[in-house]
Amino acid sequence: ATKVRKAMKDRGVKKIPGCSCIEVKERVHEFVVGDASHPQEEEIHAELQRLNRQVEEAGYVPDRKAVLYNVEEDKKEFMLCYHSEKLAIAFGLIATSPGAPLRIIKNLRV
Repeated sequence: ATKVRKAMKDRGVKKIPGCSCIEVKERVHEFVVGDASHPQEEEIHAELQRLNRQVEEAGYVPDRKAVLYNVEEDKKEFMLCYHSEKLAIAFGLIATSPGAPLRIIKNLRV
């Protein structure tokens, strides 16, 4: 992975950032990791913190090894906890009625 990223950098190839989209009330909302641009950012982050507390109480521990970027450990945990999919899910939970299906769409293929 490191060699590929270096080759991309040397050739001027830029990686498209991953984003997650959710449609609510006929409007598409787009999120990227650590996104703070949404008008309901405070409510989204509060919901995400509530969800994070819930999963931690159930025994979840973020796997920092899953973050492939060369950043500090606390930044890795932030990237895991505020990933675009999680932001989209948190928004969907606060913006829809309980039990409504949430459909998250990614711009990247795996």
